[in-house]
Amino acid sequence: MRNVGSNISYFLEWLCNEIINLIPSHNIRRLFYEKIMRLKIGNNTSIALHCRFTLCSKIYIGNNTVINQECYLDGRGTMLIGNNVNIGRRACIYTAQHDYNSPHFNYTEKKVEIYDNVWIASNVVIIPGIKINEGAVIAAGAVVTKDVDAYTVVGGNPAKFIKERNRNIKYKTNWAQLFY
Repeated sequence: MRNVGSNISYFLEWLCNEIINLIPSHNIRRLFYEKIMRLKIGNNTSIALHCRFTLCSKIYIGNNTVINQECYLDGRGTMLIGNNVNIGRRACIYTAQHDYNSPHFNYTEKKVEIYDNVWIASNVVIIPGIKINEGAVIAAGAVVTKDVDAYTVVGGNPAKFIKERNRNIKYKTNWAQLFY
């Protein structure tokens, strides 16, 4: 017989990703994510409908952060998301993968760190082990394979430097609407 604890964890993750993420109330979803899935979520942070998670207990999200619809956050290798971060629709952030050079296709985990005031646009993919420093902007559709310097804009596949970003950031992200 398989480990009962593992089966319960898989069931809760399934429930989180197939049922709870469809509930139109931000507050009900948040309550489930925090109390049942042990996701650490800061004040004034919102997670939109249709987001998916792996191993929530190793994901830490700061204050005034918005995770938009259909994002995937992989906590297997630990994920740290700072304050005032905006993550666009369908962004995928991975912390685990397989080593394609390994004769046994070894599984590896690496922490992803996203610092304060970062904007990750829609359809971005971030691979394990990446650090996105304060104020960076990741352009839509980018594939981030290297660390991103503070207050820079990167884009493309693989993501490359485009230009510097203004350091005078005064806005606070906050978006927790019903049916979003």
